[in-house]
Amino acid sequence: MRLYEFQAKRIFAERGIPVPTGILLTTAEDVRDVPLPAVLKVQIPVGGRGKAGGIRGVSSPAEARAVTDELLRAEIRGHTVQAILAEAQTEILGEYYLSVLLDKRTNRPMVMASAAGGVDIEQVARETPEKVIQQSLDPFLGLPSFVVRNLARKMGIADVQGFGAILTRLYEILWACDATLVEVNPLAQTPNGLMALDGKMVLDDKAAFRHAELFARLEEEQKALDQTVSTQAEQLAAERDITYVLLDGDVGMIADGAGTGMLTLDLIQDAGGRAANFCEMGGLASPDVMCQSIEVVLANPKVKALLITLIGGLTRMDEMAEGIVQYLGKHESPVPMVIRMAGTQEEVGKAILNEIGIATYDDLPTAVQTVVNLAGGR
Repeated sequence: MRLYEFQAKRIFAERGIPVPTGILLTTAEDVRDVPLPAVLKVQIPVGGRGKAGGIRGVSSPAEARAVTDELLRAEIRGHTVQAILAEAQTEILGEYYLSVLLDKRTNRPMVMASAAGGVDIEQVARETPEKVIQQSLDPFLGLPSFVVRNLARKMGIADVQGFGAILTRLYEILWACDATLVEVNPLAQTPNGLMALDGKMVLDDKAAFRHAELFARLEEEQKALDQTVSTQAEQLAAERDITYVLLDGDVGMIADGAGTGMLTLDLIQDAGGRAANFCEMGGLASPDVMCQSIEVVLANPKVKALLITLIGGLTRMDEMAEGIVQYLGKHESPVPMVIRMAGTQEEVGKAILNEIGIATYDDLPTAVQTVVNLAGGR
């Protein structure tokens, strides 16, 4: 479960991490209680709010009312805004990135930190990886003081005691709430000390039974606020009962099973691309389902290239090829297609596609790298 910012900050504050004074606005009438000057931040369950116009500064009651009216019920990154977190503006002397997470590679907790805070940490890691500090932790030793001092020194933070208090509490939250990620970006140096200006938490759904009251409260709040705007692709998928999840990339993906699909998503990211969706047809897909799946995925105008990855067990590759031919007979494909085909009747399927000039791949990593390149990745 990914928490809204206001939910994460409430947990931060309960655990003693300094956060700005703020209130949650759900109607324009609530604006009268906003501490001015303020920052208004839309509460949606995805990132990239600032670039989409969802974070605005206001300095007067009239401006606060106008911006609140504008933002409430606006559509930002596919979500209708139902709430705004209004916080007192803070004087910022420096910004840092700090998080504690579970490292899937080592199955250990890890601290990620950087002096380049306030920006997309993925972009920092990609463009200037030397600026990102990764410190693996032994769960039996916890968070030793020498690790805190070393991190503060590398980040150029003079207030080692304040930094250590915040990092220790983030580490405690990770365990206490069964979180997989607890993040502050930015962790700001202010005239009154270090403060969490933003907050992100992801909780492990499998641990919900240990936190029944907490999860119930969080879920109730999220259901009230998450008004997702269905895209044409999502509507089409719902009508045709096709498993489809919209993502924010530009590489379209169709798989003939959930496991294949999840593997393909990881490979797309490893190859430097970003998936536009997750779509899997199930183990007994027919030519019609293949055709309809392509129609669903390509209904998203952000898709620049399409990868169809097929590992035929129960699914027959000749039938999948017929479905692709069926789609191309009805539509002119707006993007290049890359087909990875292996399994039952694969030679027949490949021959069908070769007849219409579509090459197929045996190797999945090669197919993934090809589609990422076609979409404009690295």
